[in-house]
Amino acid sequence: MPQTERASFGSKLGMILATAGGAVGLGNVWRFSYMTGDNGGAAFICIYIVSVLLLGLPCMICEFIIGRHAASNTARAYTKLSNGTAWKWVGYLGVLTGFLITGYYGVVSGWCLEYLYASATGAMKGGPEYFADYFKEFSANPWRPVLWLAVILGVAHYVIIHGVRNGIERASKILMPLLFVLLLIIVVAACMLPGATDGLLFLFRPDFSKLTGDVFLAALGQSFYSLSIAMGCICTYASYFSRQTNLASSAIQISVIDFLVAILAGMMIFPAAASVGVRPDSGPSLIFITLPNVFEQAFSSVPVVGYMVAVMFFMLLGLAALTSLISLHEVSTAFFQEEMHITRNRAAWIVTLSCGVIGAFCSLSLGKLDVLSIGDKSLFDLFDFVTGQIFLPIGGFLTCLFLGWYVPKKLVKDEYTNWGTQRGSLFGVFYFLIRFVCPTAILAVFLHQLGVI
Repeated sequence: MPQTERASFGSKLGMILATAGGAVGLGNVWRFSYMTGDNGGAAFICIYIVSVLLLGLPCMICEFIIGRHAASNTARAYTKLSNGTAWKWVGYLGVLTGFLITGYYGVVSGWCLEYLYASATGAMKGGPEYFADYFKEFSANPWRPVLWLAVILGVAHYVIIHGVRNGIERASKILMPLLFVLLLIIVVAACMLPGATDGLLFLFRPDFSKLTGDVFLAALGQSFYSLSIAMGCICTYASYFSRQTNLASSAIQISVIDFLVAILAGMMIFPAAASVGVRPDSGPSLIFITLPNVFEQAFSSVPVVGYMVAVMFFMLLGLAALTSLISLHEVSTAFFQEEMHITRNRAAWIVTLSCGVIGAFCSLSLGKLDVLSIGDKSLFDLFDFVTGQIFLPIGGFLTCLFLGWYVPKKLVKDEYTNWGTQRGSLFGVFYFLIRFVCPTAILAVFLHQLGVI
């Protein structure tokens, strides 16, 4: 296969950490935790593991194949493989999805920095009502969230302009190990609290009587979103893979890292919550309202430890948000750089400034500017709904159909087996999953989210 001149990852470790960093984000720490709490704990996790194997892994390998084969940005990759037919719009949808998510996800990422700053300066002290009021007042503030949005977008911009090896890969080699170290420290501290065993039992002892159809669909959806499928991130990063990269093995390693971060987050959150008698099903407010109160109560006898745990926790959240934000930023940067034939630096500025404007409007829509609301949804909620519940499922569904039914099977198998140099004993299983199982499961999740089933 001819090799086009294109940036690439410099090492296998760097490739794994960078791609895993793109997948690991607030979805693993925040969404996984409250989804687990809302859906029965260990029983949900069991279904989630099966969902990753049957849905997440095959979809990730699909994007690996498309990205590496085309060695282009996501939109051009689909255009190449589709020979310019209507299938190319699936790639453009991926770029658009990643671009829009970068804007409003940057707002949530900025919230993490605000809470890190507030924790470090000792401002996070008070009862449950204080933390609820703090979040409400801060998120509605006209300038503070925008300031933190600018800061975290600026950090992502700095990484992106330094390229694949000197920017994304080098940052991932620092950020991902640091993320794991912080996770492990907080897990140990949480598991040493009195009553922590109840939280661990909730996390690891399944009660299958709590399983319902909603739990199955929730697990399917979480497996899809936690691996950053259909955002353009996986496909874009795969375009930087070498021709020797074992795609199936890499997908498994990245999924294991992704799952391990989610489980460690559960071991950090649920024992601490159990220690102070907080219900594990606190919903989306778990991170920004419930947990600050949990940490303050749990470590009230040793305030300095509580202070350190809170600071490390929000530092951890900031790192998780940043690694995902970098990958989202790269999707659009690669697109503008290649399609407009401009430098990486100029492309990155286009993304940073435009996503900064999008994020600013999303943030302002949470305050008193009702003009930025559409119907009963703020602009922030609308972006979240359209990208998360419409664009992502449609993109994943069409990608499976594209690779399973349109792209020649020989091309798919050649990429899967590295042109016969890797064992392809499970190729038949993979091909069956992307043709039949994955599209059906994604369609079920999509219709459930819309309230059809």
